[in-house]
Amino acid sequence: MSIVIQVFVFIAVVILLAKPLGIYISKVFKDEKVFLTRIVSPIEKFIYKVLNVKKDEEMNGKEYILSVISFSLISLMFVFLLQMIQYILPLNPEKLKNIDWKLAFNTATSFVTNTNWQAYSGESTLSYLTQMIGLTVQNFLSAAVGISVLMVLIRGFKRSKCNSIGNFWKDLTKSTLYILLPLSLVLAMFLTTQGVVQNLKPYQEVKLVQSVETENKGVIDNQIIPGGPAASQIAIKQLGTNGGGFFGTNSAYLFENPTYLSNMAQVVSIILIPAALCFTFGEMVNDRKQGNVILCAMMIIFTLAISSAMYFEFKATPELADNKYITSEFKSDQSGGNMEGKEARFGVINSAIWGVTTTSASNGSVNSMHDSFTPMGGMILTLLMQLGEFVFGGVGCGLYGMLAFVILTVFISGLMVGRTPEYLGKKIEPFEMKMASILIITTPALVLVGSAITCMVPNIDFFLTNNGPHGFTEILYALSSTGNNNGSAFAGFYVNNSFMNILTSLIMILARFIPIVLIIKIAQSLASKKIVPQSAGTLATNNMLFVFLLVGVVLMIGALGFLPSLALGPIAEHLNMFF
Repeated sequence: MSIVIQVFVFIAVVILLAKPLGIYISKVFKDEKVFLTRIVSPIEKFIYKVLNVKKDEEMNGKEYILSVISFSLISLMFVFLLQMIQYILPLNPEKLKNIDWKLAFNTATSFVTNTNWQAYSGESTLSYLTQMIGLTVQNFLSAAVGISVLMVLIRGFKRSKCNSIGNFWKDLTKSTLYILLPLSLVLAMFLTTQGVVQNLKPYQEVKLVQSVETENKGVIDNQIIPGGPAASQIAIKQLGTNGGGFFGTNSAYLFENPTYLSNMAQVVSIILIPAALCFTFGEMVNDRKQGNVILCAMMIIFTLAISSAMYFEFKATPELADNKYITSEFKSDQSGGNMEGKEARFGVINSAIWGVTTTSASNGSVNSMHDSFTPMGGMILTLLMQLGEFVFGGVGCGLYGMLAFVILTVFISGLMVGRTPEYLGKKIEPFEMKMASILIITTPALVLVGSAITCMVPNIDFFLTNNGPHGFTEILYALSSTGNNNGSAFAGFYVNNSFMNILTSLIMILARFIPIVLIIKIAQSLASKKIVPQSAGTLATNNMLFVFLLVGVVLMIGALGFLPSLALGPIAEHLNMFF
């Protein structure tokens, strides 16, 4: 019962916070006055003046695409060069060396694409300056790009016979100043009250209470405690569904996630904006039920995933479940189940909630080691990443990915029952279907082809710490993470090498920008069409029947493409435990 209450409280808090936030976001993009207008408006106008942007001058689809790509390319080059020269720059008290170009390119690509895949440990690789003006800034901007592209698609549904779809620079500025910055400031201040580190001091060497004897280094009496401006980056890494940890062990580390309250605040913030954007969508298309339908579909899949992950983690392995020395009380207690790779202070429940949340939201941060989940528990996390740009997904990205599935569902359902394939008054025609279909198959193609290429590397055994099905799962998880702009790692797979750095960089770029280009093209096509009044032949898309149709299409088309690969990895490993 305590498990059900804890999950219910978590979901209830998300929804209660998401609804007013979603309404607030809709007002921001409708150019209505909000409580921050008086403070932020002068800054907004100053930015337009510096950038020479005419905020009332809108772009067509081609201009918007060029703006997104050129801005992202400049951002990538900046972060890349910053890492290459970090040794000679200030705010590097530990005198950390310049980054190898392949790892620097991989990291720059990762943060610009909102993936935040990390083939390094932050506290031993990157200076404070690189973390602050490189990675943290991109946490804001990459998330703002996702919100901006979503607004383009919403305008496509709203406008009639119009060639313009908005101004990228205005959308980017509003997303950052009115949404991401204020929320991050509040969360960062709260995290510091919980003990999350926020300073510019050199690392501290402290004496251990008790000496530790090791095989390689003998007796250790002292320990280095890293510091840095962590809270400010952690806030936006969660709110922007970025996930890149300031420290190597991410939110499992005490200075990054010290208390139960900090854990709750961070895990709620991971899906707060993606959930809020569903309400924003309903507000902006003047039909709140449409946003509720999408949120319900996401929540159904999300709840099923949490339930499944908890079941397998509490059931644990046959060795633990059948151990006669473990009492039934211990097995059913929160401290029981599969605790390998999990923080004792969070237990199975909070580890499973976080794991499902971070993989469903394209976030990638962790408070436990996913490699240590049971085979089926790990499969849930892998599958959620493979659906990561549809079930909540990244900020903005998840909703426009789900809307591609909505378009597909409307078209399929309309053909099945003989109804006109329309959505929000716009006819769904072959062009929209082609673009949506390409978008939906892009990620599976990148993940599966990338996994196949990796498996064929002659010395792949040297990259893995496990063989057999588990080794294959490590590869599949890594490619699913980079191919879905998630960024979490399964551990056990050595990825900081030339081959993986280049391969994952290319996959992250394609997985980010192909869907963006396709969504903007869909938006341009929809905006140019006239709005058709509903008739008796129009399929209703604002009821529970459509919710289940949408869930069915997502699972049938989105998940079944990965079933053969999952059968070779986690499913095979699960079956091996019994034979």
